[in-house]
Amino acid sequence: MDRVLVRLIAATSFLALSLLPSQSEPKHGIAMQGEPALPPDYQHFDYVNPDAPKGGSVTYCVVGSFDNLNPFILKSLRTTARGMIDTVYGNLVFEPLMQRSYDEPFSLYGLLADSADMDPERKSIEFHLNPNAKWSDGQPVTPEDVLFTYDVFTDKGRPPYSDRMSMIAKLEKTGDHSVKFTFNDKANREFPLIVALTPIVPKHAFDKDTFDKTTLKPLIGSGPYTVDKVLPGQRIVFKRNPDYWGKDTPSKRGFDNFDQITIEYFLNANAKTEAFKKGICALDDETDPVKRERDIDFPAFRRGDVKEEYFNTGIPPVVTGFLFNTRLPKFANPVVRRALGMLYDFEWANKNLFGGKFNRTMSYWQNSELSALGHPADDREKALLAPYPGRVPPDVMDGTWHPPVTDGSGQDRKVLKAAFELLRSAGFRVQDGKMLDPQGNPFSFEILTSSQDEERLASIYQRTLEKIGIGVGIRTLDGDQIQSRKQRYDFEVLIGTSGFSNSLSPGSEQLGRWGSVAAKTEGSFNLAGVADPAIDAAIDAMLNARTKENYVAAVRVLDRLLISGNYIVPMQYNTQQWLAYWSYLEHPQKTPIFGYQLPTWWRKPN
Repeated sequence: MDRVLVRLIAATSFLALSLLPSQSEPKHGIAMQGEPALPPDYQHFDYVNPDAPKGGSVTYCVVGSFDNLNPFILKSLRTTARGMIDTVYGNLVFEPLMQRSYDEPFSLYGLLADSADMDPERKSIEFHLNPNAKWSDGQPVTPEDVLFTYDVFTDKGRPPYSDRMSMIAKLEKTGDHSVKFTFNDKANREFPLIVALTPIVPKHAFDKDTFDKTTLKPLIGSGPYTVDKVLPGQRIVFKRNPDYWGKDTPSKRGFDNFDQITIEYFLNANAKTEAFKKGICALDDETDPVKRERDIDFPAFRRGDVKEEYFNTGIPPVVTGFLFNTRLPKFANPVVRRALGMLYDFEWANKNLFGGKFNRTMSYWQNSELSALGHPADDREKALLAPYPGRVPPDVMDGTWHPPVTDGSGQDRKVLKAAFELLRSAGFRVQDGKMLDPQGNPFSFEILTSSQDEERLASIYQRTLEKIGIGVGIRTLDGDQIQSRKQRYDFEVLIGTSGFSNSLSPGSEQLGRWGSVAAKTEGSFNLAGVADPAIDAAIDAMLNARTKENYVAAVRVLDRLLISGNYIVPMQYNTQQWLAYWSYLEHPQKTPIFGYQLPTWWRKPN
């Protein structure tokens, strides 16, 4: 009888255990949609050369200035030294818990954390820190560093870092090398990945009380480089750390191949181009096809010492254009913005300035399945838009919308008349050759530019607008002045030639660009001041979509709303990335979907 009882108890215990909720296993990678493409035993990303030679130096050149090395604070937000954390040159000093693969829409692999245990419902995620991870001063990376990072970012950091604790219910150390985030109802399904991408700072190397002060003192990070020399506003030199802890980590193999990286600052684009010709700058990324054809014809190029190359990408083109500050009453009416949007003569500009080599930008996710162009709204989209009737015009809803096409003469009367009629419907009129607003005041505005190229594009727009009596002033400021104006939203119209880059996996960054909360937050990237509950709802649906079909529908709704809102007068794009570089540089054979990746390049051995 005792044996029977023991067996019954054992069987009952096994059954009870088997009915407990299954625990997810720590994984080497996580993805926004589905599973990461690379297996747990992957050795390196497919778009690197794992055997790239190490050594030598490279100098990158940028337009602007800097007066701060701390990229996480509001002060000098837009004049922080490039390279500390950088999507172009790499995160040279500070690193996140996980590393993004730029050959997938949105997948992350182990870095400071070698694995992650994410709840299937994405209500929590536990990171297991790599026990070999160290700061540049040799101290280990610990859970306490992660906790400190979120504490100091919340109290002293800038958006979006300062906002992240608002979506975290609990942050706790769960072991000597592990830390767990539990999320509250404000968090969305993308947020665990945003946490994984947040750079971590060392607790022992920062004073919380002074964290928000600008500094030019070299900072301690976990990244592959340390700050070697600083010439304020002009130059910063990074030196590769020979003791970098992550050099053999699969997600970092083939990266960080230069012994020294210098970032040189120039006052304007012309000075930067001339420095490239002299060999000071390693590469030139001019976007104007006519200008680059003219500038590339110099002796070093003819000798073969400089190469030019086109790189194909699989992501939507960058959206550039004239951006309205809708916080101002003059730009509050979307009908007015729509009329103004009709008056950029792309056909004339493309023919006379760009040799016919550009295409017109019409969508924020152009050339992808996420775009509203060519895709009639389906039932999912209509359901999302139902609470906001009239927000999207019929031609945008059915995917047939496109900007007016002019005859390329620079004075197409039919387009001018259509724009004028739209303004008249909004209460505008012309008197003595001047456009008057509904209150009878002359309608005019100022465009801020920061380069001769921007000034030239603004002049094209100015010329067309003045044909129907709209006064336009153009003011060219240096980079620091422009950045200060942006931070305070002290402008009427900006010409955004740097533009909005979009991926195949748009996410929380859209809150910062278009969300209502960001519109009221100093230093945010919602420069247009967009505050629309329909857009907020579309972003929320996108961030919480559980299926790809629902995700695509939400992004298309966002695209339709942005097109309909006419917050930007979109200009033009080229389907390829162009780069000129000195022939001592080499790059991997494969280009990932996000385009060329400078952190994977190397210098040819002598």
